[in-house]
Amino acid sequence: MTLIIVLILIIFLIDWIPQFNTWQSRIKIGQFQSQEDWKNKVLDLSKKWLFKTPTITITDNSRLIIIDILKGNYKKNAIQHWQEAALLLGLIEEYKSSKSETTKVIINTYFDNKVDANGNWKQLPTEIDSVILGYALISIPWLDLAKNKPAFDALYQLILSLKGEDGTIAYKKHSKKFRYVDTIGFICPFLVEYGVKFNNEEAINLAVLQITEFNKYALLNETFIPCHTYNIETKLPVGLFGWGRGLGWYAIGLIDAWKALPDSHLAKKQLEDNVIQFAKMAMQFQQKNGGWHWLITNKSSQFDSSTAATLAWFLANASTIESFSNECKIAKENALRYLQKVTRRNGAIDFSQGDTKGIGIHSQRFDILPFTQGFVLRTLYK
Repeated sequence: MTLIIVLILIIFLIDWIPQFNTWQSRIKIGQFQSQEDWKNKVLDLSKKWLFKTPTITITDNSRLIIIDILKGNYKKNAIQHWQEAALLLGLIEEYKSSKSETTKVIINTYFDNKVDANGNWKQLPTEIDSVILGYALISIPWLDLAKNKPAFDALYQLILSLKGEDGTIAYKKHSKKFRYVDTIGFICPFLVEYGVKFNNEEAINLAVLQITEFNKYALLNETFIPCHTYNIETKLPVGLFGWGRGLGWYAIGLIDAWKALPDSHLAKKQLEDNVIQFAKMAMQFQQKNGGWHWLITNKSSQFDSSTAATLAWFLANASTIESFSNECKIAKENALRYLQKVTRRNGAIDFSQGDTKGIGIHSQRFDILPFTQGFVLRTLYK
Protein backbone atom coordinates (compact mmCIF):
# COMPACT_ATOMS: atom_id res chain seq x y z
CA MET A 1 0.00 0.00 0.00
CA THR A 2 2.82 2.38 0.93
CA LEU A 3 4.57 1.64 -2.38
CA ILE A 4 1.41 2.48 -4.35
CA ILE A 5 1.06 5.80 -2.52
CA VAL A 6 4.72 6.62 -3.24
CA LEU A 7 4.26 5.81 -6.95
CA ILE A 8 1.13 7.96 -7.18
CA LEU A 9 3.00 10.81 -5.48
CA ILE A 10 5.94 10.52 -7.92
CA ILE A 11 3.57 10.56 -10.91
CA PHE A 12 1.80 13.59 -9.47
CA LEU A 13 5.07 15.46 -8.93
CA ILE A 14 6.33 14.67 -12.45
CA ASP A 15 3.17 16.33 -13.81
CA TRP A 16 2.88 19.14 -11.28
CA ILE A 17 6.44 20.48 -10.91
CA PRO A 18 6.81 21.70 -14.55
CA GLN A 19 3.41 23.39 -14.38
CA PHE A 20 4.27 25.10 -11.11
CA ASN A 21 7.63 26.27 -12.49
CA THR A 22 5.92 27.76 -15.54
CA TRP A 23 3.33 29.54 -13.39
CA GLN A 24 5.80 31.10 -10.97
CA SER A 25 8.26 32.08 -13.75
CA ARG A 26 5.61 34.22 -15.43
CA ILE A 27 5.20 36.46 -12.39
CA LYS A 28 6.46 39.97 -13.31
CA ILE A 29 7.15 38.85 -16.89
CA GLY A 30 8.67 41.46 -19.20
CA GLN A 31 9.45 43.99 -16.46
CA PHE A 32 12.99 45.05 -17.41
CA GLN A 33 14.42 48.47 -16.64
CA SER A 34 15.90 48.88 -20.12
CA GLN A 35 16.57 47.02 -23.36
CA GLU A 36 20.21 46.70 -22.26
CA ASP A 37 19.18 44.87 -19.06
CA TRP A 38 16.96 42.61 -21.12
CA LYS A 39 19.74 41.99 -23.65
CA ASN A 40 22.18 40.97 -20.90
CA LYS A 41 19.65 38.56 -19.38
CA VAL A 42 18.99 36.95 -22.75
CA LEU A 43 22.75 36.56 -23.30
CA ASP A 44 23.49 35.11 -19.86
CA LEU A 45 20.76 32.49 -20.14
CA SER A 46 21.78 31.58 -23.70
CA LYS A 47 25.30 30.78 -22.48
CA LYS A 48 23.91 28.50 -19.78
CA TRP A 49 21.45 26.77 -22.09
CA LEU A 50 24.02 25.93 -24.77
CA PHE A 51 25.42 23.17 -22.55
CA LYS A 52 22.28 22.34 -20.61
CA THR A 53 19.51 22.93 -23.10
CA PRO A 54 15.98 22.57 -21.69
CA THR A 55 14.22 19.51 -23.07
CA ILE A 56 11.69 20.37 -25.78
CA THR A 57 8.99 17.76 -25.63
CA ILE A 58 7.35 16.05 -28.59
CA THR A 59 4.08 15.75 -26.69
CA ASP A 60 1.55 18.36 -25.62
CA ASN A 61 0.36 16.23 -22.72
CA SER A 62 0.60 17.78 -19.27
CA ARG A 63 -0.99 14.88 -17.43
CA LEU A 64 0.48 11.40 -16.91
CA ILE A 65 3.58 12.39 -18.89
CA ILE A 66 5.35 9.41 -17.32
CA ILE A 67 3.55 7.34 -19.96
CA ASP A 68 5.07 9.41 -22.80
CA ILE A 69 8.50 9.11 -21.18
CA LEU A 70 8.23 5.32 -20.92
CA LYS A 71 6.97 5.03 -24.52
CA GLY A 72 9.79 7.23 -25.86
CA ASN A 73 7.32 9.91 -26.94
CA TYR A 74 8.72 12.65 -24.71
CA LYS A 75 11.85 13.95 -26.46
CA LYS A 76 14.28 13.27 -29.31
CA ASN A 77 17.78 14.45 -30.19
CA ALA A 78 16.87 15.97 -33.55
CA ILE A 79 14.68 18.59 -31.89
CA GLN A 80 17.42 19.40 -29.40
CA HIS A 81 19.91 19.94 -32.24
CA TRP A 82 18.00 22.87 -33.72
CA GLN A 83 17.64 24.37 -30.25
CA GLU A 84 21.41 24.24 -29.75
CA ALA A 85 22.05 25.49 -33.28
CA ALA A 86 20.07 28.67 -32.68
CA LEU A 87 21.81 29.32 -29.36
CA LEU A 88 25.20 28.84 -31.02
CA LEU A 89 24.27 31.18 -33.88
CA GLY A 90 23.22 33.78 -31.32
CA LEU A 91 26.52 33.50 -29.44
CA ILE A 92 28.48 33.73 -32.70
CA GLU A 93 26.67 36.98 -33.48
CA GLU A 94 27.41 38.26 -29.96
CA TYR A 95 31.10 37.40 -30.42
CA LYS A 96 31.26 39.29 -33.71
CA SER A 97 29.94 42.34 -31.89
CA SER A 98 31.87 42.12 -28.61
CA LYS A 99 34.97 39.99 -29.44
CA SER A 100 34.44 38.48 -25.99
CA GLU A 101 37.06 35.87 -25.12
CA THR A 102 34.59 34.28 -22.71
CA THR A 103 32.12 33.73 -25.54
CA LYS A 104 34.90 32.37 -27.76
CA VAL A 105 35.86 29.81 -25.10
CA ILE A 106 32.20 28.75 -24.75
CA ILE A 107 31.87 28.27 -28.52
CA ASN A 108 35.14 26.33 -28.75
CA THR A 109 34.15 24.08 -25.84
CA TYR A 110 30.82 23.34 -27.48
CA PHE A 111 32.51 22.58 -30.81
CA ASP A 112 34.97 20.20 -29.15
CA ASN A 113 32.04 18.37 -27.57
CA LYS A 114 30.60 17.68 -31.03
CA VAL A 115 33.63 17.18 -33.32
CA ASP A 116 36.84 15.23 -32.59
CA ALA A 117 40.46 16.19 -33.27
CA ASN A 118 40.31 14.65 -36.76
CA GLY A 119 37.32 16.74 -37.80
CA ASN A 120 34.75 13.95 -37.54
CA TRP A 121 31.47 13.96 -35.64
CA LYS A 122 31.67 12.28 -32.24
CA GLN A 123 28.05 11.27 -32.77
CA LEU A 124 27.07 11.42 -36.43
CA PRO A 125 23.71 13.21 -37.00
CA THR A 126 21.17 11.14 -38.90
CA GLU A 127 18.23 13.55 -39.23
CA ILE A 128 17.82 16.55 -41.56
CA ASP A 129 16.87 18.66 -38.50
CA SER A 130 20.53 18.45 -37.42
CA VAL A 131 21.90 20.14 -40.55
CA ILE A 132 21.17 23.58 -39.08
CA LEU A 133 23.60 22.66 -36.29
CA GLY A 134 26.20 22.07 -38.99
CA TYR A 135 25.38 25.53 -40.34
CA ALA A 136 26.04 27.04 -36.92
CA LEU A 137 29.37 25.20 -36.64
CA ILE A 138 30.54 26.15 -40.14
CA SER A 139 29.68 29.78 -39.29
CA ILE A 140 32.26 29.98 -36.48
CA PRO A 141 34.54 32.77 -37.80
CA TRP A 142 37.89 31.35 -36.66
CA LEU A 143 37.20 27.68 -37.45
CA ASP A 144 39.84 25.67 -39.31
CA LEU A 145 37.64 24.63 -42.22
CA ALA A 146 40.12 22.30 -43.91
CA LYS A 147 40.72 20.33 -40.71
CA ASN A 148 37.03 19.95 -39.96
CA LYS A 149 35.83 19.34 -43.50
CA PRO A 150 34.95 15.65 -42.84
CA ALA A 151 32.16 16.70 -40.43
CA PHE A 152 30.65 19.04 -43.01
CA ASP A 153 31.09 16.52 -45.82
CA ALA A 154 29.09 14.03 -43.73
CA LEU A 155 26.18 16.47 -43.45
CA TYR A 156 26.29 17.16 -47.17
CA GLN A 157 26.07 13.42 -47.83
CA LEU A 158 23.14 13.18 -45.39
CA ILE A 159 21.34 15.82 -47.43
CA LEU A 160 22.10 14.07 -50.73
CA SER A 161 20.81 10.76 -49.33
CA LEU A 162 17.36 12.38 -49.15
CA LYS A 163 17.32 13.77 -52.69
CA GLY A 164 14.22 12.83 -54.65
CA GLU A 165 13.58 12.31 -58.35
CA ASP A 166 12.65 15.98 -58.66
CA GLY A 167 16.12 16.98 -57.46
CA THR A 168 14.94 18.45 -54.15
CA ILE A 169 15.44 17.19 -50.60
CA ALA A 170 12.87 15.29 -48.53
CA TYR A 171 12.52 15.86 -44.80
CA LYS A 172 12.37 12.18 -43.83
CA LYS A 173 12.93 8.87 -45.61
CA HIS A 174 9.37 7.82 -44.78
CA SER A 175 7.81 10.95 -46.33
CA LYS A 176 9.63 11.27 -49.64
CA LYS A 177 6.57 12.59 -51.48
CA PHE A 178 6.46 15.81 -49.42
CA ARG A 179 8.66 18.90 -49.31
CA TYR A 180 8.35 20.74 -46.01
CA VAL A 181 8.93 24.43 -45.38
CA ASP A 182 11.00 23.38 -42.33
CA THR A 183 13.58 21.80 -44.63
CA ILE A 184 14.33 25.16 -46.25
CA GLY A 185 15.46 26.49 -42.87
CA PHE A 186 17.29 23.31 -41.93
CA ILE A 187 19.43 22.87 -45.06
CA CYS A 188 19.60 25.93 -47.32
CA PRO A 189 21.89 28.14 -45.19
CA PHE A 190 24.26 25.21 -44.69
CA LEU A 191 24.30 24.30 -48.38
CA VAL A 192 25.23 27.82 -49.44
CA GLU A 193 27.89 28.25 -46.72
CA TYR A 194 29.31 24.82 -47.54
CA GLY A 195 29.23 25.54 -51.26
CA VAL A 196 30.93 28.92 -50.93
CA LYS A 197 33.60 27.82 -48.44
CA PHE A 198 34.47 24.55 -50.19
CA ASN A 199 33.90 25.74 -53.77
CA ASN A 200 30.99 23.37 -54.39
CA GLU A 201 28.61 24.97 -56.87
CA GLU A 202 26.29 21.95 -56.82
CA ALA A 203 25.57 22.54 -53.13
CA ILE A 204 24.67 26.17 -53.81
CA ASN A 205 22.44 25.23 -56.73
CA LEU A 206 20.67 22.64 -54.59
CA ALA A 207 19.80 25.30 -52.00
CA VAL A 208 18.46 27.62 -54.67
CA LEU A 209 16.43 24.79 -56.24
CA GLN A 210 14.92 23.85 -52.85
CA ILE A 211 13.65 27.42 -52.44
CA THR A 212 12.50 28.05 -56.00
CA GLU A 213 10.61 24.74 -56.27
CA PHE A 214 8.86 25.46 -52.98
CA ASN A 215 7.94 28.89 -54.33
CA LYS A 216 6.31 27.28 -57.37
CA TYR A 217 4.06 24.86 -55.55
CA ALA A 218 3.60 25.91 -51.92
CA LEU A 219 2.91 29.66 -51.91
CA LEU A 220 -0.64 30.98 -51.78
CA ASN A 221 -1.25 32.50 -55.21
CA GLU A 222 0.50 35.89 -55.34
CA THR A 223 0.51 36.51 -51.57
CA PHE A 224 3.86 34.80 -50.87
CA ILE A 225 2.31 33.09 -47.81
CA PRO A 226 3.93 29.64 -47.49
CA CYS A 227 2.09 26.40 -46.86
CA HIS A 228 3.45 23.74 -44.50
CA THR A 229 4.35 21.37 -47.35
CA TYR A 230 3.54 20.24 -50.89
CA ASN A 231 3.30 16.88 -52.64
CA ILE A 232 5.91 16.48 -55.40
CA GLU A 233 3.68 14.10 -57.37
CA THR A 234 0.48 16.15 -57.43
CA LYS A 235 2.28 19.53 -57.12
CA LEU A 236 -0.43 20.52 -54.64
CA PRO A 237 0.11 22.27 -51.29
CA VAL A 238 -0.74 20.23 -48.20
CA GLY A 239 -1.45 21.58 -44.71
CA LEU A 240 -1.93 25.08 -43.36
CA PHE A 241 -1.05 28.28 -45.16
CA GLY A 242 0.33 30.92 -42.81
CA TRP A 243 1.70 28.73 -40.01
CA GLY A 244 3.82 31.20 -38.04
CA ARG A 245 6.93 29.13 -37.48
CA GLY A 246 6.63 27.91 -41.05
CA LEU A 247 7.19 31.53 -42.02
CA GLY A 248 10.16 31.46 -39.66
CA TRP A 249 11.70 28.39 -41.30
CA TYR A 250 11.27 29.90 -44.74
CA ALA A 251 12.68 33.22 -43.51
CA ILE A 252 15.83 31.62 -42.06
CA GLY A 253 16.50 29.54 -45.15
CA LEU A 254 15.95 32.43 -47.53
CA ILE A 255 17.75 35.25 -45.71
CA ASP A 256 20.79 33.26 -44.59
CA ALA A 257 21.21 31.69 -48.03
CA TRP A 258 20.90 35.12 -49.67
CA LYS A 259 23.39 36.66 -47.23
CA ALA A 260 25.98 33.92 -47.82
CA LEU A 261 25.87 34.18 -51.63
CA PRO A 262 28.57 36.33 -53.22
CA ASP A 263 27.18 39.42 -54.99
CA SER A 264 28.52 38.05 -58.27
CA HIS A 265 26.46 34.85 -58.09
CA LEU A 266 23.67 34.53 -60.65
CA ALA A 267 21.09 33.54 -58.00
CA LYS A 268 21.76 36.55 -55.75
CA LYS A 269 19.29 38.87 -57.47
CA GLN A 270 16.65 36.15 -57.74
CA LEU A 271 16.79 35.45 -53.99
CA GLU A 272 16.84 39.18 -53.22
CA ASP A 273 13.56 39.58 -55.08
CA ASN A 274 12.15 36.78 -52.90
CA VAL A 275 13.44 38.55 -49.78
CA ILE A 276 11.57 41.71 -50.74
CA GLN A 277 8.33 39.84 -51.52
CA PHE A 278 8.48 37.84 -48.30
CA ALA A 279 9.30 40.87 -46.15
CA LYS A 280 6.33 42.80 -47.50
CA MET A 281 4.03 39.87 -46.78
CA ALA A 282 5.40 39.29 -43.26
CA MET A 283 5.10 42.95 -42.25
CA GLN A 284 1.50 42.98 -43.47
CA PHE A 285 0.59 40.43 -40.78
CA GLN A 286 2.56 41.95 -37.91
CA GLN A 287 0.17 43.04 -35.14
CA LYS A 288 0.15 46.32 -33.20
CA ASN A 289 2.00 44.74 -30.28
CA GLY A 290 4.86 43.77 -32.64
CA GLY A 291 4.10 40.05 -32.66
CA TRP A 292 2.58 37.51 -35.03
CA HIS A 293 -0.11 34.91 -34.34
CA TRP A 294 0.87 31.25 -34.64
CA LEU A 295 -1.57 31.19 -37.57
CA ILE A 296 -0.87 34.61 -39.05
CA THR A 297 -4.23 34.94 -40.81
CA ASN A 298 -6.26 34.19 -37.67
CA LYS A 299 -6.26 37.02 -35.12
CA SER A 300 -7.93 34.84 -32.50
CA SER A 301 -4.99 32.43 -32.41
CA GLN A 302 -2.21 32.60 -29.81
CA PHE A 303 0.81 34.86 -30.41
CA ASP A 304 3.97 32.86 -31.09
CA SER A 305 7.37 34.18 -29.98
CA SER A 306 9.32 31.83 -32.27
CA THR A 307 7.64 33.51 -35.24
CA ALA A 308 8.53 36.97 -33.92
CA ALA A 309 12.15 35.98 -33.21
CA THR A 310 12.85 34.47 -36.63
CA LEU A 311 11.07 37.25 -38.52
CA ALA A 312 12.92 39.89 -36.48
CA TRP A 313 16.19 38.31 -37.65
CA PHE A 314 14.91 38.22 -41.22
CA LEU A 315 13.86 41.89 -41.14
CA ALA A 316 17.14 42.98 -39.55
CA ASN A 317 18.96 41.56 -42.58
CA ALA A 318 16.36 42.58 -45.17
CA SER A 319 16.79 46.16 -43.95
CA THR A 320 20.16 46.25 -45.74
CA ILE A 321 18.19 46.48 -49.01
CA GLU A 322 17.91 50.23 -49.52
CA SER A 323 14.50 50.27 -51.21
CA PHE A 324 12.62 49.63 -47.96
CA SER A 325 15.26 49.77 -45.25
CA ASN A 326 13.39 52.00 -42.78
CA GLU A 327 10.18 49.96 -43.01
CA CYS A 328 12.06 46.78 -42.12
CA LYS A 329 13.96 48.42 -39.27
CA ILE A 330 10.76 49.71 -37.67
CA ALA A 331 9.09 46.29 -37.95
CA LYS A 332 12.18 44.63 -36.45
CA GLU A 333 12.24 47.03 -33.49
CA ASN A 334 8.53 46.48 -32.88
CA ALA A 335 9.12 42.71 -32.88
CA LEU A 336 11.93 43.10 -30.33
CA ARG A 337 9.69 45.21 -28.10
CA TYR A 338 7.08 42.44 -28.18
CA LEU A 339 9.72 39.84 -27.36
CA GLN A 340 11.01 41.87 -24.42
CA LYS A 341 7.49 42.00 -22.97
CA VAL A 342 7.19 38.20 -23.04
CA THR A 343 10.57 37.49 -21.44
CA ARG A 344 10.62 35.89 -18.00
CA ARG A 345 12.61 37.32 -15.09
CA ASN A 346 15.53 34.96 -15.77
CA GLY A 347 15.83 36.04 -19.43
CA ALA A 348 13.86 33.18 -21.02
CA ILE A 349 11.57 34.26 -23.86
CA ASP A 350 8.16 32.72 -23.27
CA PHE A 351 5.13 31.72 -25.37
CA SER A 352 6.79 29.90 -28.25
CA GLN A 353 4.77 27.20 -29.99
CA GLY A 354 5.88 23.64 -29.27
CA ASP A 355 7.01 21.05 -31.79
CA THR A 356 4.71 20.20 -34.71
CA LYS A 357 3.41 16.62 -34.70
CA GLY A 358 2.76 16.24 -38.42
CA ILE A 359 1.13 17.87 -41.44
CA GLY A 360 -1.72 19.98 -40.06
CA ILE A 361 -1.09 18.80 -36.49
CA HIS A 362 0.35 21.81 -34.71
CA SER A 363 1.19 22.09 -31.03
CA GLN A 364 -1.03 24.16 -28.78
CA ARG A 365 1.62 24.32 -26.09
CA PHE A 366 3.30 27.73 -25.78
CA ASP A 367 6.34 27.86 -23.53
CA ILE A 368 10.10 28.47 -23.62
CA LEU A 369 12.05 27.39 -26.70
CA PRO A 370 15.86 27.77 -26.88
CA PHE A 371 15.48 28.14 -30.65
CA THR A 372 13.60 31.39 -30.02
CA GLN A 373 16.20 32.46 -27.47
CA GLY A 374 18.99 32.04 -30.02
CA PHE A 375 17.31 34.06 -32.73
CA VAL A 376 16.47 36.87 -30.34
CA LEU A 377 20.13 36.96 -29.32
CA ARG A 378 21.19 36.89 -32.96
CA THR A 379 18.99 39.89 -33.75
CA LEU A 380 19.99 41.88 -30.66
CA TYR A 381 23.67 41.67 -31.62
CA LYS A 382 23.20 42.03 -35.39
